Amino acid sequence: MKTKIWANLGVKKVEKSSAFYTKLGFEKNAGLESDELASFLFGADNFVIHFFKEDSLKKGMKGELADLSKGTEVIFTLSAETKEEVDEWAVKVKNAGGSVFSPPEEFQGMYGCAFADPDGHKFNILKWK
Repeated sequence: MKTKIWANLGVKKVEKSSAFYTKLGFEKNAGLESDELASFLFGADNFVIHFFKEDSLKKGMKGELADLSKGTEVIFTLSAETKEEVDEWAVKVKNAGGSVFSPPEEFQGMYGCAFADPDGHKFNILKWK
């Protein structure tokens, strides 16, 4: 069996999420854009993250979503090849409207930063030594 995995996240404004991830340079998942959904491909293997309008995702999940102002639901990690690339990500994220909550730094044998998108979904950018 060949299984594919993807993530579904809730957002307040689909168009704002779409603009944010487009500014960061991620490719849209062709044919899936709507008023209820923005879908993007991440990484070399095209990991899919769907950004659903919160009400639509809650209805489909038959339950509540995590309150990101109180904690983290998941943190995705994107790899970088150089320290300069990590630094560039931090600038791109700020310019696109995200927040860098952990600026570029060395830690645990890595160099990286961490950011949140406009809805509070968190990502690391890491360069392994």
